[in-house]
Amino acid sequence: MGLQDKLYLGNLDARRDWGHAKDYVEAMYLILQQDTAEDFVIATGITTPVREFVRLAFAEVGIDIEFTGNGVNEKGIVVSCSNPAHQLEIGKEVVNVDKQYFRPTEVELLIGDPTKCNQKLGWKPKYNLKGLISEMVAADLDLFEKEKLLKNSGYSIKNQFE
Repeated sequence: MGLQDKLYLGNLDARRDWGHAKDYVEAMYLILQQDTAEDFVIATGITTPVREFVRLAFAEVGIDIEFTGNGVNEKGIVVSCSNPAHQLEIGKEVVNVDKQYFRPTEVELLIGDPTKCNQKLGWKPKYNLKGLISEMVAADLDLFEKEKLLKNSGYSIKNQFE
């Protein structure tokens, strides 16, 4: 939308257990309904690298990217773009790794075991990763449309990118 040239991220190799807040709130509610207090792990039990999350987010708006390089030299490059509203030239760098976004105590793998929630509460996530990304991208696009309108009308906009 012309508000930012690139997306800057940290460790693309980090694997995370991505879950939807709506699912997690439902699990918390079910936990609070228990007669006896217990510890539960709320998670999907599925792990996905940040790199794949980013690829899927770009794909949501019709932009296919591939990654080249390693570590801080890794970049996401546009391979194709099928969305007329977001035309980007093939070969354009749209993702860069920036060392400042690496966590000081980086954990490569974060995954939870939701077995107890599944068995004792009957809870299972309703959202999959694709559904989560779809909602997140739609919300961001709405926000960026508003910001673009404000910027084009001469107003200052909050920097959402830092």
